[in-house]
Amino acid sequence: MRTSRMLRAGIGAMVAVAALVMTTAVPAGAITGDYAKDTEHPFVGLVVFYDAEGEFHHRCSGALLTPTVFLTAGHCTAGASTARVYFQQDAGTGWSPETGEDPKTGYPGACAPGTEGSLCATSREMNNYGFTGLDAVPETKDAGLVILEQRIALDEYASLAAAGTLDALAARRGQQETTFTASGYGVTEVNPVSTTSFRERLMAESRLTNLTSASNDGYNVQTNGNGKDRGGTCTADSGGPLFYGSSDSNVITGITSFGHNRYCKGTGFSYRTDRQEVIDWITSMAGDEKITVEPLPAG
Repeated sequence: MRTSRMLRAGIGAMVAVAALVMTTAVPAGAITGDYAKDTEHPFVGLVVFYDAEGEFHHRCSGALLTPTVFLTAGHCTAGASTARVYFQQDAGTGWSPETGEDPKTGYPGACAPGTEGSLCATSREMNNYGFTGLDAVPETKDAGLVILEQRIALDEYASLAAAGTLDALAARRGQQETTFTASGYGVTEVNPVSTTSFRERLMAESRLTNLTSASNDGYNVQTNGNGKDRGGTCTADSGGPLFYGSSDSNVITGITSFGHNRYCKGTGFSYRTDRQEVIDWITSMAGDEKITVEPLPAG
């Protein structure tokens, strides 16, 4: 992959994102505010997507549900031809605009020597739940799967919350934990004059805000990352998991999807995975791989 072409593709992707942030719903992703390095979730990866010519097109986040089934956003997989996933916490921190790559990991164009099948994997199979566009809020069908060609063997993987988990929590507010943890790579701060992107896995806690507004309506979960000890999500790295509970949770309730603020302030929206039809689609696409679905919270 020639550096000049890869850099042009990266610039093109940023221009596309810049256009999208002017609309009502904008792709979201990385971690902002009061965040911490995420070493708790080794199954959360930085996924790079390529076009039909094999050129870098865009990047997102996601989480392994099994050694080969990687869950991300539907707007990430839509239109991509191939993909590569990096599972290093600092997957792209050494990326250089001069060379166009991270010498330690190979991001974004290759797996570094000795990492394929352990910390890096490739894919030519991507599935989409039916994403058509973020103008379809609230039901965007914003779920996607990347099926890896190399198995990533880990001690633990992410699991899915049972159908109706968020509804059960909302019905018992004041009695149940309403903390959520987002994990992802990418843009950490956006303002009128600069953009900060570490390209490393970060996590931050937020609070359940709403399930029933016009932007949610049972399809999305709205969380608030403003305030002390809280963080949120931002543009350019969608697809990361929204875990139910504090930072040691592995239970996914949503996929980071969109926001309403061009500078990544305020609330974020994740596409709910605790809906039976979404769980059924994920398990049907997984083939022989077993997806773990957690029971409803007690209480």
